[in-house]
Formats: sequence, structure tokens, C-alpha cells
Amino acid sequence: MDIVVEHLTKRYGPQKAVDNISFRVKAGEVLGFLGPNGAGKTTTMKALSCFILPDEGDVKIGGFSVREHPEEIKKHIGYLPENNPLYQDMNIIEFLEFIAKIHEIPKHLIQERLLDMVKVCGLEGEKHKLIKELSKGYQQRVGLAQALIHDPDILILDEPTTGLDPNQIVEIRKLIKRIGKEKTVILSSHILAEVEATCDRIMIINNGRVVVDGTAEEMRKQARGNEILRLGVAGGDINDIFEKVMDIESVETVDFIDFECQILEVQSYSNASSVKAIFDTCVANNYYITELTPIETKLEDIFRELTTH
Repeated sequence: MDIVVEHLTKRYGPQKAVDNISFRVKAGEVLGFLGPNGAGKTTTMKALSCFILPDEGDVKIGGFSVREHPEEIKKHIGYLPENNPLYQDMNIIEFLEFIAKIHEIPKHLIQERLLDMVKVCGLEGEKHKLIKELSKGYQQRVGLAQALIHDPDILILDEPTTGLDPNQIVEIRKLIKRIGKEKTVILSSHILAEVEATCDRIMIINNGRVVVDGTAEEMRKQARGNEILRLGVAGGDINDIFEKVMDIESVETVDFIDFECQILEVQSYSNASSVKAIFDTCVANNYYITELTPIETKLEDIFRELTTH
């Protein structure tokens, strides 16, 4: 089921929390929704889940508009808000049964859905515990189970790993990736490694506007521009090696990274690659390459560049 956002705008008083954004999420896609605090991520997700109405624009899910058919849309959406509201004095089975009844799942199917959710979300050993007795990681699993209990086509997760330890983050990440093979998922986070490891596509929002939309690799290529290589060469004087590499036609600049270990940083001209020419130069001069790796732009650097200006 596709999600189509058209010129979405939401104001709180004089402030535009979301400012005329448009995007599309295809069925079966996992979209990472990134942005600093206050960027408009949560407001957008609340509009998608029919929790709030936009001031301008529209959201269409499976062809239904959030303005005209919110009740129909809610049937197809599972939503895990950032604060994960759970009834602490209920045990897991009682809570999920309660949620199943809210979603009007037929009585004869509830037990089957409960067992499915307990298995899918890894709650078998905890299912009879009170929710308040669970760790933060298991409470997040219960939150995912309640979002999935009615078998929605779309899953919207707002900061699903907030407050988890590294082991719990890995477990929740694996669970989301498994779920993402069958459903359309929008995952909001400010943890870049989590989004890159989990999502097919990344969208960064800042000050209520989309500033970039694409895969992590596409973002790196766009930010990187010219090819930059880390080059280690031995078998000759480092200054001679420097001059030989600098003489390569496709090379724009050469800098020393580590003089003693003979490591250079080589930048090529726009739309050029120097890898083969470097190899040929080393062979011709009886040098040998100890290292030749592209220097990748970190996603953190791209994020910082896009959200601090």
C-alpha cells in the first residue's frame, strides 16, 4: 500500500512545524525519516496516522485521504509513538487481547493473532509477565506487537529504539528489518547508524522541509563529489612517489596523511577516476601499493551539513 504526501503543512500558532512537504513511499519500502529535534518528524507521522489533521495539503494512503476517510486509513496503519503508551498493570497477553478487541478483530481469530505476535516479536518467555516488570527493550517489543496485532499494511515507528541499550537496539533493528520484508515501514530516528542499517531509503527533514531524499550511497556520492583515495605506497622515496602521483593527468591534488608510513590522500578531477592510473604508475616505477581505498563521506557529516545551515 503506497503513501502519497502532497504539500503537507501543519502550524502550531505562528510556527510551521511542517512546511509544504511532498514525498511518496512505495509498498514494501522501509523509509528512514531523519532530522534533528524539532524538525517536524513527529508532526508528519501524526498526520500520516490520522492523529492530527494538516492545515494544508493532504496524505493519501491506498488512495484514501486522511481528510475524508481517516477511519478507513486507521485500519491499515500500525503506529508506535515515541512514548509507547502501555498499560503497566496488565500482562502482555491481556494487553494484546485488549488491543485486538479495540481493532475489532473477530473473536475466533484473536487467539491466533496473539500467538503470532508473541512469536514474531520474541515475547514467548515473557508473555505472562506484567508490563511494568519488563525491561525497556521488551516493552518496545510489546509496543511493536500492539502496532501489528491487526495485521496492518503500513507500520509507522517514531523513535522505536529510544532509551534502549546497544544489545536491545540490535534486537529491535533485526525485528524491524524482518517486518519490513512484508510491510511498508516509516521509521523515524536521529540515530544515523540505525537508519542506515535498517532502511532502504533515507529522507532528511529540517525546519519542516525535506532537504534530501535518497539511499545512503546516493547521499554519499552527492556529498563526496570528486573521487578521494587513501593511497599507501612503498618501494621508493616518499617525495618521489608524491611527484609521480601528482603528475597523473586525472589527479587534482595530493596531500600527505602520514609521511612516515608513506600514506597520501589523492583527489581526482570531477568525473574522473585515478585508480588505474595510480596502479600503472606504481608498476612503471617498481613501487608497490600497500593501501588503496576510497574515502567515504560519513552519513553523520552529511546530516550535520544539511541541518546546520
